[in-house]
Amino acid sequence: MQNLWSPWRSHYIQSVASSTEADNDCFLCAAAELPSTPERDAELLVVARRKECFVIMNRFPYNAGHIMVAPNRHCGELRLLTDDEVTNLFRTVREAEDVLHRILKPHGINVGINLGSAAGAGVPGHLHVHLVPRWNGDVNFMPVLAEVKVISERLEETYVKLHAAFSSDNSR
Repeated sequence: MQNLWSPWRSHYIQSVASSTEADNDCFLCAAAELPSTPERDAELLVVARRKECFVIMNRFPYNAGHIMVAPNRHCGELRLLTDDEVTNLFRTVREAEDVLHRILKPHGINVGINLGSAAGAGVPGHLHVHLVPRWNGDVNFMPVLAEVKVISERLEETYVKLHAAFSSDNSR
C-alpha cells in the first residue's frame, strides 16, 4: 500500500478537534435568522429560503456550485428533526439537485451529510446536506502537489445564477 501525504490537513483536523462550537458562532444559524434582506442573503450566500430550511453556497467550495441545504433550526442530528423538517429538507435537496443540473449542467453530483466531528462535520451542531457538482475530469493533480484547488467560477457569479434559478422555483 502506498501513502499519500497531505500535511496541510493536520491543521484543519487539529483546529476541529480543539474547537468547541457555541450556538451563537454558528454561521448556519446566522444565515437562517429572519427577517432576511436580499443584500444580507447575498452577503451570506443564501440562494433560497423554504418553509423549514434554506440553501446556502459553501464559501470554501470543493467545486464550483457547492451548496448546502440546512434546517432553519440548530440541530445536529437527523433523528432529532421533526417529520416536517425532514420532509422539507429533502424536498429542498431534490429541488437543489434539479437546479444544479439545469443551471450548471454537471455530469454528476455528490450528495452527503456528515453527522458529528469524527464524521467530518465542520459544523457538527447544525446539520446540513452538501451538494457538490462534479464534471468528468474535474479532479487533477493540483490539490495533491500544489495544495491548490481550482474553482472555475467566482462565487458571486455562481450566486447570481443559482439565486435566480431558485427564485423562479419559489412556488414550491
